[in-house]
Amino acid sequence: MRQRNLLLIGLMLIPVFAIGQKKEVEGMKYLDEHRRPVFRDNIIIPDVGKYQVLKCDFHMHTVFSDGQVWPSVRNQEAWQEGLDAFAITDHVEYTPHKEDVKVNHNRGYELLKESAAKSNLILVKGNEVTRNTPPGHFNAIYIGDASDYIESRDAAQDKTAIMKAVAQNAFIFWNHPGWQPGIAGSYDWIPFVDDLYKQGVLHGIEVINGFGFHMKALDWCIDKGLTVMGTSDIHNLVAHEYDLSKEYVHRTMTLVLAKERTAESIREALGAGRTVAWASKILAGREEHVRSLFDACVQLTPSFYTEEKKNGDRIKYYELRNNSDLYFELELKEGNNTRLVVLYPRSVQQISASAETTSLSGEVISTYVRSDKHLSVNFPLK
Repeated sequence: MRQRNLLLIGLMLIPVFAIGQKKEVEGMKYLDEHRRPVFRDNIIIPDVGKYQVLKCDFHMHTVFSDGQVWPSVRNQEAWQEGLDAFAITDHVEYTPHKEDVKVNHNRGYELLKESAAKSNLILVKGNEVTRNTPPGHFNAIYIGDASDYIESRDAAQDKTAIMKAVAQNAFIFWNHPGWQPGIAGSYDWIPFVDDLYKQGVLHGIEVINGFGFHMKALDWCIDKGLTVMGTSDIHNLVAHEYDLSKEYVHRTMTLVLAKERTAESIREALGAGRTVAWASKILAGREEHVRSLFDACVQLTPSFYTEEKKNGDRIKYYELRNNSDLYFELELKEGNNTRLVVLYPRSVQQISASAETTSLSGEVISTYVRSDKHLSVNFPLK
């Protein structure tokens, strides 16, 4: 089992200490041992060169649109699950709880500004511009006042609705293309999207949305220089949707290679396209970023033992180390035989090769640098 660092913060410990100091009351027994421990999951991902790898989720919902939870729950989840930054992106045009919750497109952000700061989380303001499919939905983050965004879903206002975010210098990405495959144009590079792209106002595409990997979208990002995004698009509790009891399972998110742990550095990295989408076992992104991430996490040690066979053959043994909480599957093409090597989070595997072999090559089949291409790797042997 993975050892988790319990990063406890003082303010969150106060209730725990208070419980432990309760006065005994005749006729009462406190069952505090059944409470969930208060701790933050420390997701280990080494720095990539001069960049920090920040864990970000820029697509989630609350009761202020069609989510099932109050905004404070999103902050609690983000802290507990080890995120660095997040955004509440409630729908502008779709508010099914409006009979019970007053429609206010700024309210989710306003409620979380202070609590996010106290939790050492970076809160980015956003919303979801929810047009009919096609063209579909677009997330706008780093926005300003959301009160005058267009609530009508009339197709004649599709462009105007998105230009509201453009006028605020928002970072805009196209959400989950292909989520409604039965509708013509839902998973095509349609003229509307092409027009946004040519105007320079479309900055990225949601390649992985929750449990859906939109593989054609990855190719569009690579070919057109758009930023690869991964998000949870969570509506219910994260723990209700994801099996977090498994050591390698986390919510889907964007790994952002940022110069600093600040909102400004995240925005700069998003604009530069320095991201990788992460969905538990899967990493998807531009080859240069996936490669630099892999190289930072995985190391092959020098040979630690040489076996002398009776026929004179010599076999050298090595350790392949995964120094991160990411999950990698490697299909080696050389060595004693072609084989699959699974590098679980923070684990070590042994591999062997003949003494005459100078390098091992293969593919990291849990990564995608195009819809039909995995990251190729080569390990010089010492």
